[in-house]
Amino acid sequence: MNLPSISINRPVLATVISIVLLLFGIIGFTFLGLREYPSVDPPVISVSTSYTGANAEVIESQIIEPLESSLNGIPGIRSLSSTSAQGRGNHNRGIRARSRSRSRCQ
Repeated sequence: MNLPSISINRPVLATVISIVLLLFGIIGFTFLGLREYPSVDPPVISVSTSYTGANAEVIESQIIEPLESSLNGIPGIRSLSSTSAQGRGNHNRGIRARSRSRSRCQ
């Protein structure tokens, strides 16, 4: 006997087997750990600048602050950070993953 003939002769058995398989699938899905999902890095805009011979205050006032004001119009910003050091500055902005901001920054 094969499965179709058993299912036709015993429809209750076929229904019970289908329900048991469905329950095993639901239980297995609820125990699916987060490690099974891929890790995704959030999109980030990073701007690095260099200004040889300038101190951190000059980098902050002449480069980082105008850069921040020009990038403030980008919607969907999640986080931002800026650092200024001797002769260089760095500005990072995190963007929400489902935002359209990435296409506007290019």
